[in-house]
Amino acid sequence: MQDAELSKAYRILNHGPVVLVSTSHQGKRNVMAAAWNTPLDFDPPKITIVIDKNTYTRELIEASGSFAINVPCVAQMDTVRSVGTSSGRDLKDTDKFALYGLETFFAKTIDAPLLEGCVAWLECKVIPERHNQNTYDLFIAEVVAAYADERVFSDGHWHFEGHDDLRTLHHVAGGEFFVTGAAVRAAL
Repeated sequence: MQDAELSKAYRILNHGPVVLVSTSHQGKRNVMAAAWNTPLDFDPPKITIVIDKNTYTRELIEASGSFAINVPCVAQMDTVRSVGTSSGRDLKDTDKFALYGLETFFAKTIDAPLLEGCVAWLECKVIPERHNQNTYDLFIAEVVAAYADERVFSDGHWHFEGHDDLRTLHHVAGGEFFVTGAAVRAAL
């Protein structure tokens, strides 16, 4: 066993799928990559996600009260890296969707755009918890609609066999990712 550098200890647990968070407000829209997200509750379904206070996405989420979680796949790895290393605030007369040629479609219950090519989508409405948001950059949201690509998700389970290009990504750091592997099942 070897000691892990404390400043990098978060990587030990950072194995959940990276997501693309999209949002819009009054004609402005943005998308960013986020690795710190997790389910919180079942009924109604809720999630938590960390969105840094300095991001343009957070500004739009706080203004609109909603966002979408888009679960990208291996085929979108370069897109994840691109939108995760640039700021929509720095773009004049355009946005990341146009800059990177990202195709979108309309959500059913919120205004945030959903990204084509992903393997799952969650439409989320923020549950205001100002202390958590301001102190920890932690947002709690209710999932108000959910969709998944039936080729790799059905009956509540992921099944990537035969669809390696649709496997989800797991960000480690510095542009490196793990890819979801084979499913295994414990004996009952």
